[in-house]
Amino acid sequence: MGLLEPVSAGHDAVVSDSAVLEALLAAERALVRAAVALELAPAQAAAAFDEAIAGLEIDAAELATDAAAGGNPVIPLLSRLRPAVAAVDESAAEWVHRGATSQDIVDTALALISVRAAAAIDAALGRTVDGLAALAAEHRDTVAAARTLGQHSTPTTWGLRFALWAEAVLAARGELREASAALPAQLGGASGTLASFVALYGEEAAARLPGAYAAELSLAAPQLPWHVTRRPFTRLADALVAVVDALGVIGSDVALASRTEVGELIEPQAPGRGGSSAMPHKRNPILSVLIRSAALRAPGLGADLHRAAALAVDERPDGAWHSEWPALRELLRLALGASAQAAELSAGLRVVPERVAANLAISGDELLSEQRKLTGRTGEPESYTGLAGAFVDRVLAGLSQEER
Repeated sequence: MGLLEPVSAGHDAVVSDSAVLEALLAAERALVRAAVALELAPAQAAAAFDEAIAGLEIDAAELATDAAAGGNPVIPLLSRLRPAVAAVDESAAEWVHRGATSQDIVDTALALISVRAAAAIDAALGRTVDGLAALAAEHRDTVAAARTLGQHSTPTTWGLRFALWAEAVLAARGELREASAALPAQLGGASGTLASFVALYGEEAAARLPGAYAAELSLAAPQLPWHVTRRPFTRLADALVAVVDALGVIGSDVALASRTEVGELIEPQAPGRGGSSAMPHKRNPILSVLIRSAALRAPGLGADLHRAAALAVDERPDGAWHSEWPALRELLRLALGASAQAAELSAGLRVVPERVAANLAISGDELLSEQRKLTGRTGEPESYTGLAGAFVDRVLAGLSQEER
């Protein structure tokens, strides 16, 4: 329910238990439909399957409990699915899960929910980039004190900060798009050799089946079964971590700039947001806090998936595969939540010019000490922002050409 994970609460329905269950059923359904598409199974098998699942009610909590006996949810799912299909058409029941193994269905279902989650994340990142681009344009020339190692350094602009954030988000978004588009269906049979399908249909049809299966789900066609080659999920994990990293920088910088003694930024307000149970005066930068909470956890989850990939032994891992499922789903949840919070943050974030100016004045001429050292003269802070404005323009020009 997300009671202890407010960053993703309300934004993670696409990876909920019911969504996973629906994806498992979709994977089983696609196997039947692929066989029908290749004229290996009768058309009524797919029709019977569709009719059966339309009226099938499965309690996800009961299924989860029953999954402990076999180590995955597909085994108890089949004990419910086959009788339901047989009740519609007894002959159609033999086509349920025909030739497949549990890992085929679980991996395919995880790929399916990952693609759906990536689409939602992508949309939120697009909104985030739009909000940051508007801020960068508005504050292109808002001069501020840059900080290196936490101390005033030289002048910069808030426009440049916003533009750099937008560029980083856009780059991570591109990585996520590539990784999610490459996610393949999984179909290898018991030991990843497609032997069961060769026995059923012959070599030529068995070789064509994974592509037809993937097409039914709009997933990439697998070049080979990837039961123990976990690159599809580690690549996705890397992209998700990159997304949360980029958003984490935004959350961290906004939280710092929102501090009472800094006060250069104000988060968008909403009823009940940012309050304190004990201190009525507080306006906590809660969107940034939630984004930071995701950024602190995401790298560890990415490492979990790499660790599992490194221990994917034999033809089906004994525990490493199972450890992927919660890590991948949690990483998706964090990215879904952080991207939604970031979209709202960027759409309503405000710069406080008077606080920016007051902080700029704290260091006085010392803010221009580098200029004085290099040239022997000192101008105004506006004269020493380098190519900040040009960089903002360059980023904005690039953003205007992107399909956002």
